[in-house]
Amino acid sequence: MVEKTPVATLEFDPQLNELGKGKALRDGLSVALQIDNTLWVANDETVSLERLTHLANADNKPDTYHYAQHKQFLLSHYLALPATADDPADLEEADIEGLAYDGDYLWVVGSHSLKRKNPKLQDGLDLDKARKQLAKVSHDGNRYLLARIPLLASEGTYELAKSGIHDGRKLHAALLESNKKGNELTKLLQNDKHLGPFLAIPGKDNGFDIEGLAVVGERIFLGLRGPVLRGWAVILEIGVQEDKAQPSTLVLKSIGPKGRRYRKHFLQLGGLGIRDLCVQGSDLLILAGPTLDIDGPVSIFRWVGGTAPEDEALVPASELQRILEVPYGEGVDHAEGMALFNSGKGQAKPSLLVVYDAAAEPRKRGESMVTADIFKLG
Repeated sequence: MVEKTPVATLEFDPQLNELGKGKALRDGLSVALQIDNTLWVANDETVSLERLTHLANADNKPDTYHYAQHKQFLLSHYLALPATADDPADLEEADIEGLAYDGDYLWVVGSHSLKRKNPKLQDGLDLDKARKQLAKVSHDGNRYLLARIPLLASEGTYELAKSGIHDGRKLHAALLESNKKGNELTKLLQNDKHLGPFLAIPGKDNGFDIEGLAVVGERIFLGLRGPVLRGWAVILEIGVQEDKAQPSTLVLKSIGPKGRRYRKHFLQLGGLGIRDLCVQGSDLLILAGPTLDIDGPVSIFRWVGGTAPEDEALVPASELQRILEVPYGEGVDHAEGMALFNSGKGQAKPSLLVVYDAAAEPRKRGESMVTADIFKLG
């Protein structure tokens, strides 16, 4: 096990930080990704990606890394989202739960999950109304998002683009064909004997819920928060390619048994679901936490060789390395996203940056800053 040492301070634009209805961008971070001197994050209640740039630390603290110069990128500027709106402020959330970079594209995935209405407990609550709210299950069309967007170097930093040229290759922003009720992947899974029954169950009820993304060459790994099947978590492996007639559309290709367009890997994580995935060499790092809406425990596992399984895998606990226990609070500080982190100071081995949903008050500074934790990897 390793102990936490430094922190990263993330400073958002105060105007962009406020999402309305008492919610703030910094309070619901769900993904993180470091690319050179930039840090990319997202809030799971938005339809945007946020870019922050590493700046010199004004406090001159050796174990603090400061990111600011916030720029927001609306996904609707690059992709034909399943659920559109005339005003970007009215777009349904994408519930962004995974972010990855393959050298050409920034990849993003939504949860693909249903949601159940959560009654607000208060004095004078109408019990019949509360029961009806608990029975209400709904779709957000933009949650069925699996997409890639060209990420191009521009004036010393990175910008998203609808299209562009990189190393002589023509790049196109594209997404898996979808609508307000699902996409090509969920359609295929309807008849899957393990996952099909859970597609009609909301994510926070142990239903189908994507919360991790890793891209390795032509392989895409999707970590599922749910379902967890008798203590076994699931990673879906897929491959995609551009539709030859429509480069803005991605289609699944055959990679599984008997020409199936997905593979399933089962991992014994002690009853925990997957909250994020991260590639380190040939290994997959797995952020694991409860599939239900409870606080903890939260652990990080290493699946040695997990980026290149020869076949569908069944990985018992004895073949997984538990490398870190992540702290959590009561109703706050739920670890949601992680990324390899390099300080750029001659660091021999990368560390791991972890961002949190429901950030605790001690993490917040001023009107738009929040801190994330950095853990040293052994």
